Amino acid sequence: MSARVWQFGGVAAAGGVAYYLYNAGGNPKVAEKKFEADAAKLSSNMTSGMSGKGTEAQKHGEALAADAGARIDNAFKDAKAGVSKIDSKLEGYRKEAESAIDSKTAEAQARGKAAVDSFDKNVTEGASKAKSSVSGWFGGK
Repeated sequence: MSARVWQFGGVAAAGGVAYYLYNAGGNPKVAEKKFEADAAKLSSNMTSGMSGKGTEAQKHGEALAADAGARIDNAFKDAKAGVSKIDSKLEGYRKEAESAIDSKTAEAQARGKAAVDSFDKNVTEGASKAKSSVSGWFGGK
C-alpha cells in the first residue's frame, strides 16, 4: 500500500509541475513564480479565513464546554436527589422495623409476665396445699 501512495503522490506532483509549465509556456522560471504566487495566495486566504474562524471556533468550543458542564451539573443534581429519595425511604423502613420490633418485644414481655404470674400462682397454691397436708399429719390446722 505504501508503494501505491508514493505512486499517486508522484503522479500528482508531476501533474502539478506539468500544469504550471504549460501555463508558463514551458518556461520553468515563470512556472516557479506562478507556483509561488498561488502558494502565497492560498496561504493568505487560509490565514485570513482562520483569524476570524479561530475566535469563532474558540467561542463555539467555550459554548460547548459550558453546555457540557451544565449537563454534568444536572446529572449530579439528579443523582443527589435520587440518593436523598432512597435515604428517606430507607429511614422510613428503619422506623417501621423499629416500631415492629418494639411492639413484638412488648408483646413477648406481656406473655412472659403472664407465664411467670401463672407459674407463681400455681406454686403458691401447691405450697399452700402441701403445707396443709403436712400440718394435717402432725395434728395442726
